[in-house]
Amino acid sequence: MIKTAKQRIESTALIALAITGTFNKAKAENNQDKRPNIIFILTDDQRWDAMGYAGNEIIQTPNMDTLAKQGIYFQNAFCTTPISAASRASILTGMYERTHGYTFEQGPLKNQYAQVSYPVHLKENGYYTGFFGKLGVTINQADQLFNEADFFDREDIYRDRRGYYYKTIEGDTVHLTTYASHKARCFIQNAPVDRPFCLSISFSAPHAHDSAKEQYFSDPGYALLYEDIAIPPPPLSEDKYFNVLPKEVQEGFNRVRWLWRFDTEARYQEYVKGYFRMITQVDNEIGKICNLLKDLGISDNTVIILASDNGYFLGERQLADKWLMYDGSIRIPMIIYDPRVKSKIIKDPVLNIDIPSTILDLASIPQPDYYQGSSLLNYYQQKRKIPKRDAILFEHLWEKKEIPSSEGIRTDRWKYIRYRFIDAPEELYDLKKDPLETNNLIADPKHEKVIKKLRKECDEQIFKYSGKKFSGT
Repeated sequence: MIKTAKQRIESTALIALAITGTFNKAKAENNQDKRPNIIFILTDDQRWDAMGYAGNEIIQTPNMDTLAKQGIYFQNAFCTTPISAASRASILTGMYERTHGYTFEQGPLKNQYAQVSYPVHLKENGYYTGFFGKLGVTINQADQLFNEADFFDREDIYRDRRGYYYKTIEGDTVHLTTYASHKARCFIQNAPVDRPFCLSISFSAPHAHDSAKEQYFSDPGYALLYEDIAIPPPPLSEDKYFNVLPKEVQEGFNRVRWLWRFDTEARYQEYVKGYFRMITQVDNEIGKICNLLKDLGISDNTVIILASDNGYFLGERQLADKWLMYDGSIRIPMIIYDPRVKSKIIKDPVLNIDIPSTILDLASIPQPDYYQGSSLLNYYQQKRKIPKRDAILFEHLWEKKEIPSSEGIRTDRWKYIRYRFIDAPEELYDLKKDPLETNNLIADPKHEKVIKKLRKECDEQIFKYSGKKFSGT
């Protein structure tokens, strides 16, 4: 059934493109609004190195790799909050969780923040906007933020593969990744040609389907991918790295989900491969979208941004999921493919809250004063001033026993971490000497000045972002 649906979709698309491609290109050339189209692709739980271009020699991501190689690749990108709800609210609003106050179990995002989100600014300034996939943020009348929208995510009522297989195309049930790509391509084909569009695609993959036994589900066509490959064991998998974690972390959801996914060699091999397969399937759909842009003759004026909502543990420290302040949890992939500029690798640290600033900058819309990020164009366009980020605040504020709340500061050299509501030691890591964050220096008297400085910086940034609430524009 799935294969038949795909054949119908591709056949229909080819016929439509043959008829309309040249016409759309001609109309676009006469378009008075020359601002670029923008496609923002967000994956769910894709860790920074789950991509070939990032150095992963196993995973197959040829389309992401091409975007990175031919575009602007941000080598050190981070989310400010390593949990999907808060991170996605930050991506929408350009603000820290301290400011917008949204995470799980907090009620809807307050209207004053929803109304300053990037899609609202785009609509008000002539862009045609669409969103397809996991919004991940509860917003009253969220569909009104976009000209077109279809919000969907894994369906938890199904405790098996149906959690990813409940959407249909022409009566055939398809994977959510296939469905999101299909909706996105329909939007691109039917978007008005007399003004630019901004399309946001939010894939549910490669998020595990937590309520199911098998966890990771991709299309059957990917079932044999990576079958004959042995996944190397995760770093820091020895007991000693787990034993130094706070008791609350050892007994919390990071450990519980490790027991679901990675506690045996067989399960580790099966589920890491499943995670990789889901990313490869997303990559394949990204390739279809890129090919459509070329067929329609609009690829030269379409900017593609790719990121993930947070990092992900694949067994490091005998943990799964995210939520903690270690780099494996906060570091994410970040790419801008802008066909109008030369490729470049950026080593400066950038953040998820930079994405909405960047989208508005691409649309020639001034950044609002209340946005807390910086446009990523500053890092690669000529005559731009590069923001100076000496220290970056990270936070996870949800007060939930199973996921201990924490916060921290990261500089080029140092990482300072502290938990907020449990009795646990602070942590200090020298990232230059110890990039895997294994040697806690918090009790070393030689680093007392560094510790005091980072504590003060953490307090000052918390105060800064806590005090930036507003009632609206």
